[in-house]
Amino acid sequence: MSDLSFEAAVQTRVDEMVDACTRCGKCVEACPSVKPAGLASVVPADVISGILDILSDGHGPDASRKWAQACTLSGECITACDEGVNPRFLLAMARVAINKANHDLPARRRRGVEKYRDLSRDVSMLSQLQLNAEVLARLGQKSASVGASGEPPDFVFYTGCNVLKTPHIALLALDIMDALGIGYQVMGGPSHCCGVVQMRPGDLEMSGRMGTNSIEKLSHTKSGQVISWCPSCYVQFTETTLPALERQRGARPFEMTPFMRFLAGRLDQLTPHLRGRVPIRVALHRHPGVSGVMEAATKILQTIPGITLVDLKQPALGLQGVNLSVLPEFKRDLTLREFQAGRDAGIDALVTVYHSEHRELCAHERDWPFRIVNLLELVGESMGLKQHDRYKELKMMQDADQIVVDCADLVARHALDTAKARDVVVKGLLADQPLPLRGA
Repeated sequence: MSDLSFEAAVQTRVDEMVDACTRCGKCVEACPSVKPAGLASVVPADVISGILDILSDGHGPDASRKWAQACTLSGECITACDEGVNPRFLLAMARVAINKANHDLPARRRRGVEKYRDLSRDVSMLSQLQLNAEVLARLGQKSASVGASGEPPDFVFYTGCNVLKTPHIALLALDIMDALGIGYQVMGGPSHCCGVVQMRPGDLEMSGRMGTNSIEKLSHTKSGQVISWCPSCYVQFTETTLPALERQRGARPFEMTPFMRFLAGRLDQLTPHLRGRVPIRVALHRHPGVSGVMEAATKILQTIPGITLVDLKQPALGLQGVNLSVLPEFKRDLTLREFQAGRDAGIDALVTVYHSEHRELCAHERDWPFRIVNLLELVGESMGLKQHDRYKELKMMQDADQIVVDCADLVARHALDTAKARDVVVKGLLADQPLPLRGA
């Protein structure tokens, strides 16, 4: 192990990429955020050159700053680069540099702490409004997680934090692995933070502490493999924390595989369990930010008996739904056009892959002639597995007081403060809505 600090390890990687960058501008040309961010007329080479200026001292041209802030983490810039540079990582570091230049460390740390507390509160409250202690324990919360024993598990299934707001998705992932005989231990939630919440305000040191602490917990498996759910956590770990740790220690403690790619890699094992026909027309809601995940999701959908997959011919961009929020008007327009295309194509269901867009879109089911379902619900239906989407049921009520009353039993069981629960319902559930509901 070297004496290199986490921040220094990250900086050496930044420096290597800056040296490798030829300032050709191909990453800017490939970026789907450029036009909606109002940067279509700028010279791509000038924009990336400005990013390198920002990386040196936090200051640079307005167009470059705007590009950094408009990043939706789509990843097209990575494949466009011929020099092995990861422009998505450099944009994340540019945003860190901007925050460092504009705010002192106490302010940045305070902002990170506030964001972490908000996240912890929302995740804890919204999961408790839906699940009893036994099911929370199965998801690695409240007590020792599944598979925790003296012997390391074959795999760690890392949920991240926010999927616990829509727990039926994570529970279906566990049900599917159980059916396939896969040995795993569940870890996740705010106690296993990836560090992205601290990095966004520019507190790289605290981000490294949080991420490294979680990596230590995740690293004890027989296979040396962690199966991840959350794409934000995946990008944070694989593009920032694990590479920095490798520079500090000389090796990575594990490799990380997104759940959809993991499942698609076991289609021969999965297919015999897909016994039930699911005779519906579906379209896939796509965000291609993690390489291979949408392709894996497509392959899985096409394997389910009875499914007809319809291509709505809509743009696919961003890491996940929430990452498009940096361009709110563009996001609203994309959402509306996709819904209209789904209606015109006569689909029965719009299928989400990740939890964030499922949270955002599910209540629209009441306004459009198709369901909003997660991909794992369809896999589960074919396998004879069912987990109730309580989150969608609550959100479609569109009434905070009614939701709290409907959850009164769990409010009492978990000894939750009713007023605080209502506040989280208003801010963390009902406000999580990129496109207005009709008549809401």
